[in-house]
Amino acid sequence: MSFLQLTGVTKYYGTTCAVSAMNLSVEKGEFVSLLGPSGCGKTTTLQMVAGFEAVSSGRIELDGQDITNAKANTRGLGIVFQTYALFPHMTVADNVSFGLEMRKMPKAERQERVAQALALVHLEMHAKKYPRELSGGQRQRVALARALVIEPPVLLLDEPLSNLDAKLREEMQFELRQIQRKVGTTTIMVTHDQSEAMSISDRVVVMEGGRATQIDHPHRVYEHPRTRFISTFVGKANLLEGRVASVGSRTRVEIGPLAVDVDDAGFRPGAAVLLSVRPEKAQLVAAGSGRLQGVVGERFFLGSQWLYRVTTPVGDIMVLTPNDGRDALDEGQAAGIDWPDHCTRLLPADESVAEGVPA
Repeated sequence: MSFLQLTGVTKYYGTTCAVSAMNLSVEKGEFVSLLGPSGCGKTTTLQMVAGFEAVSSGRIELDGQDITNAKANTRGLGIVFQTYALFPHMTVADNVSFGLEMRKMPKAERQERVAQALALVHLEMHAKKYPRELSGGQRQRVALARALVIEPPVLLLDEPLSNLDAKLREEMQFELRQIQRKVGTTTIMVTHDQSEAMSISDRVVVMEGGRATQIDHPHRVYEHPRTRFISTFVGKANLLEGRVASVGSRTRVEIGPLAVDVDDAGFRPGAAVLLSVRPEKAQLVAAGSGRLQGVVGERFFLGSQWLYRVTTPVGDIMVLTPNDGRDALDEGQAAGIDWPDHCTRLLPADESVAEGVPA
C-alpha cells in the first residue's frame, strides 16, 4: 500500500468543481510535484492533504490511516508556504523551535533538534538573527528547517521558491532536492514552473481544469505527453496538423505535402492528429535538403542558443540550435528542416480523446 493515497478526491466550491476525482499514490520518501497553470486545482489538492480544505468526496489515507476528516493540527505534516510565514519578532532559532514548543518537547532536546535542523540548511551561524536580516533564500531555508524539525511524515511545499530571483531559485532547487534526499521525507510540491518540477521531482502530476491529466516520471512527461496541453505547457512544441493515412508496422501521417512515418500506435486511419516536434529536436540543414523547406522569419538570441521561427508550407516551425560560435542564419535566409524519426510524437487533435484514459 502506498504511503500517501488519494482516492477519488473531489472539491467543490458551490457548483464549481476545483478538483475532480483525483487519484494519486505516493510512495514513502518520494518527491512528487503538482504542476499546472493558475486555477488548475493543484493548491486546492495540497490544502486538502494538509487539512486546510474539506474534501467534498473521496478519501485521503496516510500510512494506512484515514485522515480525510482529521483536523490539520492532528495530521503532523510539515508545510512551507509561498510567503514562508516566519514570525518577524522571533529569531531564526525561535522560529524553527516553535513547532517543537507546541509539542511541549523538553528544552534540551528541543535545542539539539533545532541545531541539527539549522545545520541541515547551513544556517547555524544565523540562529540569533531575525527574518528581516536574512536574504530571500535564507528565509526560505528557515521555513524549510521549521517544517522538517518536527520530523513530519509528509512535507508539503506550496510554491516555495516563487519569491526568489531566477539565479537563486535555480540554486535553491538543487539544494532543496539534496536536503529532501538526505532526510528522506515524503514530499509533495505545488509549482507552476515546469523546469522546477522536472529537475527535482521523482514524478510529476500535470493538472488542468481540476484534473490530473498525466502522472509520470519527468522524462516521460516531456518526451511522451498525452495531450496538446501537456506538450505545450511542459516545454515548447511544434504541433503540425495532419491525418493518419495508414496503419501498419508504423503509422503514416500526412501533413499537407509532407508524409512521415512514426512509431506511435493507437490511431485509426483517417484520425485527425497532431505531430509534435520539440524545437531542440528539429535541425536546420542546407536549403534543398531535409524534410521541409522554409525561410527564416525571425531569430532570437538566447545566449547559449538561437531560436528560429521558420516559415514552411505546413506552418511556422520553431527550431532551437546551440550557439556553437558560428554565424547564425539571417532572417529571410532559405533553409531546410529535418528531425530524427524517433523524436516525434503523435497526439489526438481533439483533447477530449485523451479523457478517461488513466493518467
